[in-house]
Amino acid sequence: MKQVNIQQAKTHLSDLIQRSEQGEDIVIARAGKAVVRLVPVHEPPPRQFGGMTFDVPDDFDSPLPEEELAAWE
Repeated sequence: MKQVNIQQAKTHLSDLIQRSEQGEDIVIARAGKAVVRLVPVHEPPPRQFGGMTFDVPDDFDSPLPEEELAAWE
C-alpha cells in the first residue's frame, strides 16, 4: 500500500491514477492520517432484460368467480 500526502497527490495525480488502474493500492493522507483510497472504477456487467419466463393465460382479464370476489370484501 502506497501512502501519499495531498500535495504529492495533486502533483502526481496522473501517475497515481495509472498505478491504481494497474492494481496498486494508493491511499491519500492529510497530516499523516489516511483519508481516501484511490481505486479504479469497474463497469458493472450489462443487465439482461427478461430473465424471468412465465405464461399469461388467455382468460387473465376475465371476471373473478363470486367466491373469490367475496373473499376480497
